[in-house]
Amino acid sequence: MATASRAKHKLCRRIGQCIWGSPKCPSAKRPYPAGTHGKNARKKKLSTYGELLMEKQKLRMHYAISEEQLRVTYRKAQKGIGKTDERLARFLEQRLDSVLFRGGFAPTIFAAKQSISHGHILVNGKKVNRSSFLVKEGFEVSINAEKSPAIAETARTSASNVTVPAYLQVDTEALKITLIRTPEIDEIPNGVKIISVIEYYAR
Repeated sequence: MATASRAKHKLCRRIGQCIWGSPKCPSAKRPYPAGTHGKNARKKKLSTYGELLMEKQKLRMHYAISEEQLRVTYRKAQKGIGKTDERLARFLEQRLDSVLFRGGFAPTIFAAKQSISHGHILVNGKKVNRSSFLVKEGFEVSINAEKSPAIAETARTSASNVTVPAYLQVDTEALKITLIRTPEIDEIPNGVKIISVIEYYAR
């Protein structure tokens, strides 16, 4: 595994499991922190602050976004109707890169971001090159197969190995993903206690 790829999974080894559920993650073989003494190091009990920080970091890494992007999304979630934790979870899950990854058309969230930035992805038939684009209920995400045959082939292969959440409808032949409804917080497979993230920012 390349150095850059190992770096992305550094937090996975610290928490003892892969943030993205990848069987190829280094944490699958080495579920302990990196370093000479990582395997034999005593696992320290986190403080309340440490636990909140860890959940925030897991959420940020799961969607591969910066601290500033997460803070902006949190502030957005504070506004409007509904619970802040539910709104935050939905805003992140309905990002274009997340929908592409969750629907199986990209093997990793990083690959999803790359496909989007390179102009391979369409939303309702129009090219969108922003990973943060919010996919709304009824929107259709697709791959421009004619202009991006290699990406299309990768998507079909990747999609065959993914369990698609109930809020998405995937057509692997047409290479289309439709958000059929907004996701419920407890069915979003990010493995993060969102309420802890809210508590972190509300300190």
